[in-house]
Amino acid sequence: MKDEQHIVTHFKNMKQQPVVLQIKDLYKSFGNNHVLNGFNMILHKGENLVIMGKSGSGKSVMIKCLVGLMEADKGIITVMGNDITTLNQESLDILRADIGFLFQGSALYDSMTVRENLEFPLRRHTKKFDKDIDTEKLVVEALGNVGLADAIDLMPSELSGGMKRRVALARTLILKPKIILYDEPTSGLDPITAKEIIILMKDIQTKYNTSSLIITHDVDCARVISDRMILLIDGIDYAVGTYKELSASDDPKIKAFFKH
Repeated sequence: MKDEQHIVTHFKNMKQQPVVLQIKDLYKSFGNNHVLNGFNMILHKGENLVIMGKSGSGKSVMIKCLVGLMEADKGIITVMGNDITTLNQESLDILRADIGFLFQGSALYDSMTVRENLEFPLRRHTKKFDKDIDTEKLVVEALGNVGLADAIDLMPSELSGGMKRRVALARTLILKPKIILYDEPTSGLDPITAKEIIILMKDIQTKYNTSSLIITHDVDCARVISDRMILLIDGIDYAVGTYKELSASDDPKIKAFFKH
């Protein structure tokens, strides 16, 4: 009972937080393939929201629409009060500077050192920072926050899979984003390293008070990291709730996500 009361109280407190991202009735089709059929989502400030769906369910399409890389057929996407469908390219680029993206597979530049990988977004988004910023300080700080300060001059080829994921996370943090989008953050990692990344994500959320949208197939990741979950099924937000609520459901479509 005490645990259930904690969940209810936590969720009530979360609902009182401002909405930083909202998707309303999002539709996207490719010919006769109807990928999104009226998907809805709300992300609150300081929340870790997990979205789970089978391969091909529309998770990647939703994210691309969310950051303006793909145009939806219909629907409204609001990020920190801005309807992204109405923004010009310059305004969209400025908004993207407040959205961090941890790509599946880390997506580091192989020809650049760790230092240069972290400096790259700073050069791209100079408008967010004063021209006289101490780049070295920001790079060292970001790497220190993921426990890799000593790796600053290494090449990506010299890093393990877990280290690459940490460097990619440091690169995301260096812009001090208000929202972080995680695309399969534990994919391809061994169980021990995956657990380390999950703990690091929780530490970052606490330290930076970021709002995080996490796309994952990893049920253990969802269990540990999520404040709420959305199951994307048949192109819609089929089920919304806490991990405990959804994992206890008798609905066959929901139960399929929690089978080990």
